[in-house]
Formats: sequence, structure tokens, C-alpha cells
Amino acid sequence: MRTKGFNLPTEEELTVEEINLSTPSLRAGAFHLGKYCETPSQEYMLCRHEEKDIRKCVDIGKDVTACGLEFFRKVKKECLDEFTQFANCIDQSSVDFQFEKCRNTQAAFDKCMLEKLDMHKPQHGYYCRAKVLKTDRPKPPGYISPEFPDAPKLIPIPPAEELPEAKHGSRIFVWP
Repeated sequence: MRTKGFNLPTEEELTVEEINLSTPSLRAGAFHLGKYCETPSQEYMLCRHEEKDIRKCVDIGKDVTACGLEFFRKVKKECLDEFTQFANCIDQSSVDFQFEKCRNTQAAFDKCMLEKLDMHKPQHGYYCRAKVLKTDRPKPPGYISPEFPDAPKLIPIPPAEELPEAKHGSRIFVWP
């Protein structure tokens, strides 16, 4: 049931060109795609979180899809053979599309992406790190920035050359 003032977007507003790829292909390009489309994806998730109404974020969602299409078109133009080999390996080497048996083809794809598109594969754990998004989108009405009064104060650490000599050997190793 909907109320009288509740309007859904029209089908024309929601229709966009889709990324028509299989699961192995999407998994093969996932790391680079996430990095390439990081800003539009973060904008979309921020909009969903702040607005609490997904209908207000449809245009930003279209930008995310357009970014994905642009990424895969670049991959198709520059690294199609390596990408196809990697996706086929993911598809045929395991039931649940794991990467373990495809490290050689993954390395070839990563090398091609670096050489031809100047795109580094993100480090392990990159997507788990906290990030602050700088956006031009206005804050929604009534939005209150969170305050953290009990946040710990940063301790200034002097440069390594100003630290005194370690009492019991190197500072590199930590003993359990």
C-alpha cells in the first residue's frame, strides 16, 4: 500500500544501459572496477545513507552504472585477451568462482591493466579502510554532523632520527 503523496520513478527514469556480463567476468574485473568507480559508488552509498530514500539517488546510481560501462569498454579495448583468459579460468576452475587456481592469469591481467591503462590493483584490505568522501552534494535538510567528544587525542610521534636509541635492540621486531 502507498500513500497518496508517494511517487515512484517512471520506467523511463529508471531505464539505463546495463552491464551485460557474467558472474566470472564481473569477478575478474571487480578489484579494478571498484577502484575505477570508487568515487561514484561512494557518492551513491552516501546519498542512500543520508537521504533515507533511494528515489532521490536514482541519478547518482545511473552514474555508477555508466562508470562501470566505461571501465569495461576500456578493458575490452586494451586488455581483452588477458581479461577473457582470467574470467574463463575463474569460471572453469571452481564451482564457487574462487581465484586461487587462477593466479597466473590474474597476474597477466593485472600487468596489462598497469601497462596499458595505468591502473594498479588495490592492496589487500583497501576496501576495508575508512575513507572520507569530499563531495559537492548538499547535505540533506536537518542533517546533523556527528560529534565524538570522547575521541582519543592524537599523540605526536617525533621523526625517527629524533627518537632515542632503543634500550634492548631494534625497534623493528615486537616480541610476544
